[in-house]
Amino acid sequence: MLKPFRTAAVLGAGVMGSQIAAHLANAGLTVYLLDLPANTSNKNELVETSFKKALKLSPPIFFTEKTARRVILGNFDQHFHLVAQVDWVIEAVMENLGIKQQLMERLEGVIGEDTIVSTNTSGLPIRAIAKGRSDSFRKRFLGTHFFNPPRYLKLLEVIPTTDTDPQVLERVKWFGRLHLGKGVVVAKDTPNFIANRIGVYVTMLGLRALIEQAYTIEEIDTLTGTIAGRPKSATFRTADLVGLDTLMYVADNLYPAIPHDESREVFRVPELLRKLVETGTLGAKTGQGFYKKQDRQILSLNLKTLTYEPAKPLNLGDIAAIDKIPDLGDRLRALYRDPSRAGAFFRQSTLQMLGYSAFRIPEIADSPADIDRAMRWGFGWELGPFEIWDALGFETVLADMKAAGIPVPEWVERMQYTGVGGFYEPEEAGGAAFFSASSLLPTDEINLAALKANPKRTLWQNPEAALLDLGDGVVLYEFRSKGNTLSLQVVDGLAQVLDLLENGDLRGLVIGNGSPNFSGGANLAEMAMLAQSGFQAIADLIVKFQTLLQRIHYSTQPIVAAIGGRTLGGGCELVMACPQVVAAAETYIGLVELSVGLIPGAGGLMRTVTWAADRAATESPHHIQPFLRQAFETIGMAKVSNSAHEAQQLGFLPPTTKIVMNGDRRLAVAKEEVLRLEREGYAPPPERNAIMVLGCPGRAMLEHAAYIFHQGGFITEYDRYLANRLAYVMTGGELSAPALVDEDYLLQLEREAFLPLLSQPKTQERIAYVLKNKKPLRN
Repeated sequence: MLKPFRTAAVLGAGVMGSQIAAHLANAGLTVYLLDLPANTSNKNELVETSFKKALKLSPPIFFTEKTARRVILGNFDQHFHLVAQVDWVIEAVMENLGIKQQLMERLEGVIGEDTIVSTNTSGLPIRAIAKGRSDSFRKRFLGTHFFNPPRYLKLLEVIPTTDTDPQVLERVKWFGRLHLGKGVVVAKDTPNFIANRIGVYVTMLGLRALIEQAYTIEEIDTLTGTIAGRPKSATFRTADLVGLDTLMYVADNLYPAIPHDESREVFRVPELLRKLVETGTLGAKTGQGFYKKQDRQILSLNLKTLTYEPAKPLNLGDIAAIDKIPDLGDRLRALYRDPSRAGAFFRQSTLQMLGYSAFRIPEIADSPADIDRAMRWGFGWELGPFEIWDALGFETVLADMKAAGIPVPEWVERMQYTGVGGFYEPEEAGGAAFFSASSLLPTDEINLAALKANPKRTLWQNPEAALLDLGDGVVLYEFRSKGNTLSLQVVDGLAQVLDLLENGDLRGLVIGNGSPNFSGGANLAEMAMLAQSGFQAIADLIVKFQTLLQRIHYSTQPIVAAIGGRTLGGGCELVMACPQVVAAAETYIGLVELSVGLIPGAGGLMRTVTWAADRAATESPHHIQPFLRQAFETIGMAKVSNSAHEAQQLGFLPPTTKIVMNGDRRLAVAKEEVLRLEREGYAPPPERNAIMVLGCPGRAMLEHAAYIFHQGGFITEYDRYLANRLAYVMTGGELSAPALVDEDYLLQLEREAFLPLLSQPKTQERIAYVLKNKKPLRN
């Protein structure tokens, strides 16, 4: 049986070492973070300085402020003996083979006989780092290449040597996936492993197109960004973020390390990049690279003068029409067929990238699936190279490669001769393929794509929601609206699904989806349209939604919310109504209604007031006040949690929430939670008919807090007005003194306070601004 690591030591407190230590602490480990001793009386000065810098990083590297306490700082002189106590040592010192080898020699004399040791090198040979060590040491040694930032980038490349014990490899893979939340890919001990080998190649292709083919920086970033299913930072914004000096260093080290690479010359650093690095133009770290922000304007590099100028208009044909195609596969095919300069660039660069990726098998990986996973998890691509190949058409790409004179490896030729139609084939299709579609998915995750492809698994649907059969009597209610908003059809669908649950023989319900974000909250565009026909329609909608959420909360069958990513506004209220929640650790949840000039109106305030009263030691007002004020400030500032753990502290998630580090598992875990609750004889929570509210004295306290925030310049006058309406509801309205009220009383107060705000001009301005600009207005 595989055992989780409970203690670890990270050697090297630089950018990566500090962040790796932080993420291990996020996973619950006690971590010793050690670095060189300082030449001062405080030998911990270097590690302390590095750690303080890491604490200031944005986005934050820890789930909560308290999590940082699990990291214990030390230095190699005074505290190296502590590594004898740990389960796992991760080396993250500078990329110097000699230094790493010396450190391994020192480690071998200290560590326990079962301690696993790994290196986070990104380019040095793994086997060389352990050269000269004993057989026992080498059996417990391997590479673990985290991507920066380790908390947020999913990929973990695990690189065994020929000496690595298979049990050690399995334990690190298992722990990385389940406990660190990683997408784990086993890479071979080759230069730059998998993702960086392909990723740097693609970057250098873009750089050569800029220099040799007269495409502009903006044109290449347009064609290698979201339109192609890649991050919006695309090629040159990514290079600026990584650092042009880092890009040059990687390419310079890679070129001599791959003498047999058929495309080796692509990695030869062009003179332009060397000149930029020599002049200190390194990207984001120096304020200018391929781009420069000046007076709120984004300028781009003029290659001839090395000065910066406004972007020129794109000369990419009807690229806007292609960009509007919603399905990525359809979009890629349209771009591939496009007759303009856009299509020419995309075809050439894609064919080169696909040919290069194919030739890297079996050099860097044994399967297309490993390369595809690495690029999706490490570089944020929506589809990996071989998935793109299948989307464009296996035979089409192969024919175009040959016509363009791009070499094709023998194993791909064999696929064509044997009649294989692609690299992946859905099992239901019954055709031959290199891999089945499910090879991209671990066995303990729910394959939503396969469920949707099987008509028998869809029990009910409308255009924006569906009820899917997860098996074993458990069903999934899935949002499919734009942004997973709580549209009218989603709300109507939820009502019908609850009817089916209450009147059928189902064992329970999961509410969730496979999207990166659970829900963006209410559909503001629909709400604005409803308001034009009068507020009664909105009043009816609020009553309906409040009633639905109460039905969820008091359902006699288990209902589990499976959430992750952004979970905002009405989406947060829905989750708060669910007695049982499974949350990805990376859950960013909050009641953000004040940012659009409203207050929560579907039970969020009622449940928040209940949470504050429950947290207090007694029902005495002075015991409740600190928790109520915390909640008031959280909602008043539209604060969103930094993690699921922080969401529990803020009262958005219950203490019983099951938090999964790997968010891809949340639906499967939620299903198991439904079955567990049903087997145990599930009963709904008792009704709350006596909730202590603080009345006018409590409201005065909250309104004074809003006054202080306004006087300090933290909120606007209208924010203060909204905060006062919030305080009114949260303290029970016009009650002159603390009193016990029931849930319906607070729900009615929410409705009464919510509706008039829709007629306020400043609220209407905020809603219109968010719909147009996708960001809040503080007027």
